[in-house]
Amino acid sequence: MNHALLVAPILVPLCSLLLAIILRRHLLAVRVLSLSGAALLLAVGLVLVWQAAQGVVLSGQVGSWQAPFGISLVIDRLSAVMIAISALVALVTLLYGVAKDSDSKVGRDFHLFIQGLLTGICGAFITADIFNLYVWFEVLLIASFALMALGGGSRRLAGSMTYVALNLFATLIFLLAAGLVYGASGTLNMGELAVIMRSGEAPAGVTPALLLMLLSFAIKAALFPVFGWLPATYHVALTAVSAMFAGLLTKVGVYALIRLVTLLWPDYGLPHQLLLWVACATMLVGVLGAAAQTEVRRILSFHIVSQVGYMILGLALATPLALAGAVFYLIHHIVVKANLFFIGGVAARICGSERLADMGGLYRRMPWLALLFAIPALSLAGIPPLSGFWAKFLLVKASLDAAAWWAAGIALLTGVFTLLSMNKIWNEAFLKPHPQGEEALQPISGMRAAWLGMSALALMTVLIGLGAGPLIDYAVAAAAQLADPQAYLQPFIGAGGN
Repeated sequence: MNHALLVAPILVPLCSLLLAIILRRHLLAVRVLSLSGAALLLAVGLVLVWQAAQGVVLSGQVGSWQAPFGISLVIDRLSAVMIAISALVALVTLLYGVAKDSDSKVGRDFHLFIQGLLTGICGAFITADIFNLYVWFEVLLIASFALMALGGGSRRLAGSMTYVALNLFATLIFLLAAGLVYGASGTLNMGELAVIMRSGEAPAGVTPALLLMLLSFAIKAALFPVFGWLPATYHVALTAVSAMFAGLLTKVGVYALIRLVTLLWPDYGLPHQLLLWVACATMLVGVLGAAAQTEVRRILSFHIVSQVGYMILGLALATPLALAGAVFYLIHHIVVKANLFFIGGVAARICGSERLADMGGLYRRMPWLALLFAIPALSLAGIPPLSGFWAKFLLVKASLDAAAWWAAGIALLTGVFTLLSMNKIWNEAFLKPHPQGEEALQPISGMRAAWLGMSALALMTVLIGLGAGPLIDYAVAAAAQLADPQAYLQPFIGAGGN
């Protein structure tokens, strides 16, 4: 049973993809399969979270090969919650896509590539081997390349080229670093590498190669100064695609950084010092970039950058509370950011444009949409009692406890500028009259499933904020597992590790 659960996060979307390919000529069948697969993956994720909350850590080797020679898989608290939240966002993405895939070819391809993307994302979350982490990154990147270009058009094609070029560059760095690590240490198993690094006797060349690998993850996570590809590309994709990308893709890079840094450098050191400066620069540059934008999704794209800075701040500080804050922030941000992109897409569809100057009148015409926007927008800025307040509170308190006063100040300042950006969208798109009059607002139909999904995400944001205690407890326990990763280390401790 445990072995089946261990591989289920990969097998469910993979089987959904294969069955959808077989039935690809029938759009309705593809839709049903895709939605059912996402719902089943969500159920698997919730079971994994429930087990993880009981202290169960699933681990095993695929193919009966012992570590480090086999393919090692591990699902702990962090992996479990990332799988569950990814499945939830994917399900809402598919519901949103169903409302807009009137083109049968685009709709069919959309569902196929979403399942491929989910396969790569879940594989990256549960692997305990650097080579297989590279493989799963390749799977999700291939699917994301196709999704980015889906629908065609010169603007989308130009954005896709930028996205592909920068991500392939990051992948090449990752592959080069993996080769150097293997050449220096003789292994790519995360647990064995952790034992080597923690012994204080790492072979020459291992540490520089691992730092090079962190650079590739920094590009994928859109950290300063290698973040430019994200705001240049996310706003050109289909709304459903950009929402899923905004919620999940950079978080895979953040997850890889958290996993490797906590495994390989358990004590505060050079990587943490570098990440602390990078995190603060990322927060500031991202939010200032957002302030200069005049399109909804461009503003939200820059905010992805600034919010990733908060997560890396928790990793950089490396205290138990800071790591718990990073985990909490990951969960909160995936829900909030994806929902803001969904809502922004609906708003742009009604107004006929996503340029703020050409929008307006939404509060009067659609007060429910205004409320749905206000909840994640205020949460993103850290207004109590929503989820974003607790996420920022944990990280600011951790910064103050670690005497990183300036980091706490930058985090608070970034929150203020985030609120100003959200207020700009509110004033321009919702409060002011439409420049061409209320009759210019376009009616929409067939969005019932999408409304349900967006409302569910907004409700989740409120509930996390009002009942933050259990999730904070879960994040604290996840941070403890990150600090003491027995499932990764145990197979090698008896073989000369410590």
